[in-house]
Amino acid sequence: MTHDAARQAPASVPAAPARALLPLIVPALVVGVAASLLYLTVSSLAERLQEVLWNGLPASLGIGRYSVLWMLVVLTSTGVLVGLVVWKAPGHAGPDPATIGLSAPPMRLALLPGLLVATALMLAGGPSLGPENPIIATNVALAFCLGRRLAPRLPGGLWGELAEAATIGALFGTPVAAALVISEALAGQPLEGRLWDHLFAPLTAAATGATTTALVSRPAFDLRLPPLGPLSASHVLVALVTASAAALLGMAAVHAFPYVHGAFSRLGHPMLALPLGGLALGLLGALGGHLTLFKGLDEVAELAKNPEGWSAGQFATMTVVKLAALVVAASCGFRGGRIFPAVFIGSAFGLFAHALVPAVPPALGVSAGVLGMLLAVTRQGWLSLFTAAVLVASPTILALLCIASLPAWLLVTGRPQMQLREDGTAVR
Repeated sequence: MTHDAARQAPASVPAAPARALLPLIVPALVVGVAASLLYLTVSSLAERLQEVLWNGLPASLGIGRYSVLWMLVVLTSTGVLVGLVVWKAPGHAGPDPATIGLSAPPMRLALLPGLLVATALMLAGGPSLGPENPIIATNVALAFCLGRRLAPRLPGGLWGELAEAATIGALFGTPVAAALVISEALAGQPLEGRLWDHLFAPLTAAATGATTTALVSRPAFDLRLPPLGPLSASHVLVALVTASAAALLGMAAVHAFPYVHGAFSRLGHPMLALPLGGLALGLLGALGGHLTLFKGLDEVAELAKNPEGWSAGQFATMTVVKLAALVVAASCGFRGGRIFPAVFIGSAFGLFAHALVPAVPPALGVSAGVLGMLLAVTRQGWLSLFTAAVLVASPTILALLCIASLPAWLLVTGRPQMQLREDGTAVR
């Protein structure tokens, strides 16, 4: 290399010294443990209440736990209870959930009790939403407020990053998802120093949150579907078609979302919108069966135990009903996230493809279906890839998913998202 060429070559990005990163370890560890414990506490309380609502009460009354009558009663009652919380709680249990994604600015602490109560009631009662958005928002608010008071020398924005990473790690039982999501968020920002330096503290928090969850509850995301076997050209075609079809189906729900949300908004009061939404969800549950209720992870595992146990028509019904239930639950005001139910929808769609064309391997159908659905619903490329891959532990699956993500991403990028602005229009 000539002297002029060497002078024009870009200088390497300097790495942060260890002494700049060491002070971040303890805050990251504390936030990681605390975020996981809050998530586990809310989930445990919701599971106990769910046991009472869906086992204890119907058994004592002599009613079928998943009878049409009981579904209508519990879902409508859940809408009434959550409506009361949203109506009367300070700050109305936080902002409209349709306007919030995974990342959110810190809320006032006064809003958090109502948000957590509404989330626990929702998880127990059966609406098709997950805990991720409200739990992340709660952990971010707590970490931001307490962190600034206890360690004022650290940057204020750091606490939100630690809490978000820790909660994602706790939710998925691994820090990899958090690292991928944060890397994607940092891609559009000017960075001083190396990327790994910026990931050091959030990755520590995510690893701590994931480890705490694993030690306490031992979550398992691998569905243990039949292995894929040697790679073939037909696998590539199946992955491309299934992921793209799932993405198109998800985009149909995304386009319907502002209209359904607008219809519930015009009711003008949570005590109208939420009970009516609960009633609609009860009717959908009666149509699709009890597997289309709740956040969806346990129900996905039940489907995966016996991929041959349902017909193509039944899988198609569950897919459409769960997708409609997700749109209704997210539109009428229930506090919850959209990732976990989207996993169920994508899984049911992939098993529909297998039932329709038996040559489609269940593992490939499920992972490609989840990939396409999550890309449409979340617009988080790395998170979609990771979640789809972790459901089926196979290096071959990961390579196929990377290929399948390309046309699926072209179908969703630049189009409306399943998140609304304050005026009710879709975020792009």
